[in-house]
Amino acid sequence: MSELTLVHMATDGACKGNPGPGGWGVVIRAGDKERELSGGEKLTTNNRMELTAAIKGLEALKRPCKVVLSTDSRYVIDGLTKWLAGWQRNGWRTAARQPVKNADLWQELIAAAAPHRIRWEWVKGHAGHPENERADKLASDAAIVASRT
Repeated sequence: MSELTLVHMATDGACKGNPGPGGWGVVIRAGDKERELSGGEKLTTNNRMELTAAIKGLEALKRPCKVVLSTDSRYVIDGLTKWLAGWQRNGWRTAARQPVKNADLWQELIAAAAPHRIRWEWVKGHAGHPENERADKLASDAAIVASRT
């Protein structure tokens, strides 16, 4: 079997008001190739946009890859590393027996991640991480566009 392609991906979400118009952005780099993706929604939340960015980035990959995915979202990182297994065990309910917020997107993220080997990395937002800054600008610009539609 051939070696998996190494892909670096930076994702970010933004919201102008929370809830409000939101956007997501993704910077994908594989070797010397780069691609930027973004989109927005008229009424959403920051957490939904953070999840959507990761989903859209992973769905853009055409075959299984080795992915280093960086995000400044503690919500995404903590959800994946601390809460997800319990939510699934509890039938998508929290420890307090409340429905998990954004369960639809968490389930989409699980499906989008399944074909890949992913290392999830948290980076501090607005701290000069070049790809995170680019993903942030894509998300912010998309949120502005969404606010005008």
